[in-house]
Amino acid sequence: MNDRYDAGHGADGGGAPYELVGYDEYGRPVYRQATDQQAQQYDAYQQQGHQGYGYDPYATGGHQQPGYDPYGTGSVPPQQPQTPAYGSYDPYGAQQQGGQPPQQGAPYDPYGQSAHTGQQPRVTEQTAHIPQQPGPADDDPAGTAPDYRTEQFAFVEEPDGDSEDVIDWMKFTENRTERREEAKRRARSRIVALAVVLALVAAGGVGYLWYAGKLPGLSDSGAGTGTTTAAGAQKRDVIVVHLHDTTGGGTTTALLVDNTTTEQGTTVLLPNSLALTADDGATTTLAKSVEDDGSEGTRTALDTVLGTDIEGTWRLDTPFLLTLVDLVGNIEVDTDTDVPDPDAKKGEAPLVKKGKGQTLSGKMAVAYATHRGSGEAQNAQLERFGQVMHGVLRKMTSDPDAATLTVQTLGQILEPPLTDKDLGDFLARLSDRAKGGDHKSALLPVQDDGTLTAEASDSVVKDVLGGTAKSPDENAAVSVSVRNATGVKDHTEKARVVLLNGGFTFRAAGTAAAPEATSEVVYADAADKENATEVAKTLGLDAGSVTKGKVTGNARVSVVLGQDYDPGS
Repeated sequence: MNDRYDAGHGADGGGAPYELVGYDEYGRPVYRQATDQQAQQYDAYQQQGHQGYGYDPYATGGHQQPGYDPYGTGSVPPQQPQTPAYGSYDPYGAQQQGGQPPQQGAPYDPYGQSAHTGQQPRVTEQTAHIPQQPGPADDDPAGTAPDYRTEQFAFVEEPDGDSEDVIDWMKFTENRTERREEAKRRARSRIVALAVVLALVAAGGVGYLWYAGKLPGLSDSGAGTGTTTAAGAQKRDVIVVHLHDTTGGGTTTALLVDNTTTEQGTTVLLPNSLALTADDGATTTLAKSVEDDGSEGTRTALDTVLGTDIEGTWRLDTPFLLTLVDLVGNIEVDTDTDVPDPDAKKGEAPLVKKGKGQTLSGKMAVAYATHRGSGEAQNAQLERFGQVMHGVLRKMTSDPDAATLTVQTLGQILEPPLTDKDLGDFLARLSDRAKGGDHKSALLPVQDDGTLTAEASDSVVKDVLGGTAKSPDENAAVSVSVRNATGVKDHTEKARVVLLNGGFTFRAAGTAAAPEATSEVVYADAADKENATEVAKTLGLDAGSVTKGKVTGNARVSVVLGQDYDPGS
């Protein structure tokens, strides 16, 4: 068969009219039409066909044998069947050049392209497909495809700058919205956290006030009951200190109280005239008890009278006080009088001058703490000792270990059960109270006979010392306070003897300013009603004198002896 792309095809055996230029994306060869010069050499494809051949493959007007028309252009009689011209096969379905296209029933088109009717225009040179360029578009068999132009698709090939601006604006808006939402979330988290912290602080504050007994309505005792509910339940550490004047003689006593519940410190000054009850039941004074009964006997007597629980005794001789003041680096005191130098001659300047904020050395502090002017009551000297103790606590270190080292440096021997560490820790806590303004001094008021009155002693015995905070043992003797309102002084001693013989503990409550007609036996706790009845029977009083009310001091039963009391009954 004839092959148009056969390099050897042609009358003169010259070069092929098509040349290979590459391959398309499907791996098929791509050709292009040769130049005019090459076409002239390829005689089979010239515009004028050669004589002698029976057909013109392109029907361009060349001579052909009569009776044979390969394209069915009309040279063949109608009754002669038309056959496909295999010699003019186009592998890509391209239109044949020259002549007219075949009519219906034209030769077979291998790519399914039907022949068009009418005069077919001559196709110019076919361009070859090269890589990175769109391949040749398939012909539309029906001729109905729309005529698109390249400029219509310019929006695809030429990106619009405005679209980038829109994208950037959308990103900016989205980021700003996210930042706002994140800021709102953080703000809500902070508000919730702050609310939780405030709630915890408020709860902690209320809990502390409740624990310390400072909430309104909880710290006061019940009205008319005489009980010490909140005050009695508080925790207190108490140490008694005795200042012994090794030069002038005499002693001065105070109670150092640390209320760990309310975090308050107090120095309770005890007058030497305070009436105490000795172990044998005899009445004595605080001064005599220190000299005669020693620290152990005095501590027990104070516990009995005041209802305290003293943990130890600190005997502080004046030489140790001098050393202590020098160790803490002097103290500052608002002095109320001039104090002469005991070693100076008459007429010389005083050792301690009266004034506010006076700096006292160890020697000056001892002189001021033990000074008692001519005609002064013992309470004046007692209050000066309290000022010196307050000044020492303010200059004392608040570190327990350092305070313990200071105590050890004094070189004194402490009486058991008190130890150097116990005293150091105790003084460090009181020092912290004094520096924070939570330390004060309080004078225990007593009557001329040394007894305590209900009105004067409740503010110290109940509020500061806790009153009856010390729970008596089940088998301990019932404490009974006796106040003499008979108008006869000796009746107090007679009542004391009777009560001691009856197995009760006697506590003097002083003498009434004016006599009273009837006697009264009072109990505060319902459990003590039977004890009160037994006290009335022991004293020979009528059972109708027993009532429930407010007791005096730390006693469980209070007795007021009236004029109806008969010691001989």
